Amino acid sequence: MRVLVVEDEPLLADAVSEWLRGEAHAVDVARDGGAALERLAVHDYDVVVLDRDLPVVHGDDVCRELVERDAGARVLMLTAAADVTDRVAGLGIGADDYLAKPFAFAELAARVRALGRRSRPAAPPVLRRAGITLDPARREVFRDGRYVPLARKEFAVLTELLLADGAVVSAERLLEKVWDEHADPFTGAVRLTVLKLRRKLADPPVVETVTGAGYRIP
Repeated sequence: MRVLVVEDEPLLADAVSEWLRGEAHAVDVARDGGAALERLAVHDYDVVVLDRDLPVVHGDDVCRELVERDAGARVLMLTAAADVTDRVAGLGIGADDYLAKPFAFAELAARVRALGRRSRPAAPPVLRRAGITLDPARREVFRDGRYVPLARKEFAVLTELLLADGAVVSAERLLEKVWDEHADPFTGAVRLTVLKLRRKLADPPVVETVTGAGYRIP
């Protein structure tokens, strides 16, 4: 998934983003509400992890703007206030979930996964196609019963291809969903990752290249 972390505390922002990258998500970071709105205008995010008390533009206003745009991104709001009235207020302005600080990173990651499922058409908890079984929660992949160890980007690309259910996924779409905003679109990262993925999945080849269009698992 593509996730935006909006947090003005540098250490916490870095820790959250690194934990989510470890879950094979593409993660961008904004340190204030204004920067968050700029990124949201450019990128298609699945989930926004949004601190409520932000400089420049308050987190509440960022959340309201997201709701008005109807962008489809789900919002996990973070706050240092654990009072019920604060949680009710956050949910009332459009947040999809609420997590009080301090929190366990494992719980945050689980909530992000759950919100990500809601940001897309309903998908089964375990993805299966062409002899491939992918379990997003366990981060495990099997091909015809054989365990396939994948790097983060390979796992994320395979997830997108399986979610497409046989449809073609463009390189641009993979770049948007799997890589963060610092990725260079001219590096050939998508092509190289797909090549590595094919090798690890082994024969017979399962990831098909559709010339001029992208990739698919038929």
